[in-house]
Amino acid sequence: MGTLQYDGVLIEFDDRVLAHIQIVITQKIRRGESFLMSWRDSVDYGNGHSAVWIHPAQNLFFKFSGGRNPAINDLWVAELFESANSSRGMLVSKEPDGSGNGARLAEGHAVTRPVMRPHVKPQQ
Repeated sequence: MGTLQYDGVLIEFDDRVLAHIQIVITQKIRRGESFLMSWRDSVDYGNGHSAVWIHPAQNLFFKFSGGRNPAINDLWVAELFESANSSRGMLVSKEPDGSGNGARLAEGHAVTRPVMRPHVKPQQ
């Protein structure tokens, strides 16, 4: 499980999901666009859903638990982007399986924890 740290909240997603939403979030922020991001809470965390307002002025920190970059599914990125550009905001969906049955929300969960600082070497 990787994490997205945003405004003192850690949001955990599978590394593959996180890699895809990182692409969409980065592109939206580059354009100066704010948007709502929603996901399904895992059963362990109430089985409801959560959302966060993503704003370009807020710092983000992505932390992946795996050592390799996941392969990117361009179709999935396009679906996430289309969702992010809608009035409902980005619904973090599971990877499309090609069946055409429609996207289901991906599971994640958010917890408030002390802020993790990225490991940055001091400049000399």
